[in-house]
Amino acid sequence: MSKSAVKKIQAIRGMNDLLPADSPRWQFFEAKVRTLMLRYGFNEIRTPIVEQTALFARSIGEVTDIVEKEMYTFDDRNDESLTLRPEGTASCVRAAMEHGLLYNQTQRLWYQGPMFRYERPQKGRYRQFHQIGVETFGFDGPDIDAEVILLSARLWEELGLMEHVTLELNSLGSSEARAAYRDTLVAYFEQHHELLDEDSKRRLTSNPLRILDSKNPAMAEMLDAAPQLMDHLDDESREHFEQLTTMLEAAGINYVINPRLVRGLDYYCRTVFEWTTTALGSQGTVCAGGRYDGLVEQLGGKPTPAVGFAMGIERLILLLETLELIPADALGGCDVYLLPMDDNATTAAITLAEQLRNELPELRLQLHCGGGSFKSRIKKADKSNAPMAILLGEDEVTTQSATLKFLRDDREQQRVPQAALSQTLRGLLTTNA
Repeated sequence: MSKSAVKKIQAIRGMNDLLPADSPRWQFFEAKVRTLMLRYGFNEIRTPIVEQTALFARSIGEVTDIVEKEMYTFDDRNDESLTLRPEGTASCVRAAMEHGLLYNQTQRLWYQGPMFRYERPQKGRYRQFHQIGVETFGFDGPDIDAEVILLSARLWEELGLMEHVTLELNSLGSSEARAAYRDTLVAYFEQHHELLDEDSKRRLTSNPLRILDSKNPAMAEMLDAAPQLMDHLDDESREHFEQLTTMLEAAGINYVINPRLVRGLDYYCRTVFEWTTTALGSQGTVCAGGRYDGLVEQLGGKPTPAVGFAMGIERLILLLETLELIPADALGGCDVYLLPMDDNATTAAITLAEQLRNELPELRLQLHCGGGSFKSRIKKADKSNAPMAILLGEDEVTTQSATLKFLRDDREQQRVPQAALSQTLRGLLTTNA
């Protein structure tokens, strides 16, 4: 078979490469998150991307769309059913239980990494997508609910997103109150059965609360008139929610109560919340979470209160790009391009590059490699987007000096002794910062 006849292998649909031009945007966002987690006292946990299928079936719920339609599930060579994780909470709970992190102690954990769901790829939503999540265990009061919401709010403030997002709140109450409400809701939907779309009719017997989350405009009026869970809360859940809203108001956090906010996973109870935006066109969720006090017990552990959230990195990067909120200096590139003017200066250039890296640890220095004519070397220096280049030729090597050439400013180049080069660069970079 000829080489031209060999079929090229491409990435799987909905699973995308992150190219070098895109990586700095992600690094900027991830650095913001990592710093914020440290400031709030959260510790990172990293779990495998493959788990036993039973973990997600038992935690997410057998009759959810995720388990029924979207999971990447396969049998390994031992005929054990395994699944690429579709979300991070269940894996985090499994790891915390397995390693004794929940025994007579509280935990504030966070994670980041890829998740996998088989669904129709679209802008900002992919089959391999990435999430950052927060999970807390052992706190049963509304103060931790407020804390995780305030953490997310501070992230929006630091990214410049606060005026572009809206906090939506609801309470799902206790499991007993929700079961009673479910009966009331099913009775209401059965009275309006002819208005339900096929998806809602299927959910009527399996997960009727999810019908409230429908975006079908033909059902909007009927859903708006549906009984509200907030009117069926138990007293303890109502008090919990009132205390939470009082704390958020005291902290200056605006919110709206959305009675149709139910979240798609079975393990939620009491507080649920979403941060939504209209900056990407139709209203979209950029962060969602809530309380899931029954999940640890559901997976075989002791009853443990828990609350957390997850945010999709792809959608948030898209939001930051759309609003042009990623600073130019976070988009990669280098500070200096060190260019030996001919091959005879290459060894001296390598030595000088390492010297500068030793003396200026924060300096982003790219060394020209690969030879070529002087003209082609200058073109590569310009393509690096560095504001300046260091030229090293025969005269510079002999006199232990270097020539600074400014690539973005209309300034005369200058000769600098190599012994003073670090100090000169530090001053120039500080001035340009």
